[in-house]
Amino acid sequence: MAEQLNTVIVGSKPIDNYVLAAIVLFNQGAEYIILKGRGPNISRAVDVYNALKRRLGDAIELSNIEIGSEQGSGGRTSFIKITLKRLI
Repeated sequence: MAEQLNTVIVGSKPIDNYVLAAIVLFNQGAEYIILKGRGPNISRAVDVYNALKRRLGDAIELSNIEIGSEQGSGGRTSFIKITLKRLI
């Protein structure tokens, strides 16, 4: 349950929207956040990570990357979960 609160699901909105959502979570005291992208949004999740790294630099650390697939209503969908830890 706590994982869902710290998860930013990356979709088709502008990348800056997801960057802002992640920064807000960190500012609210989250120790870590998860960026999750599914299907065609996997590369966008990586783009969000790169934008966060450019903006926050040494304040965050890449903690874990998980890739896999999950069963959905339309079949199996690939996903990526990028876990970022707040350092400062």
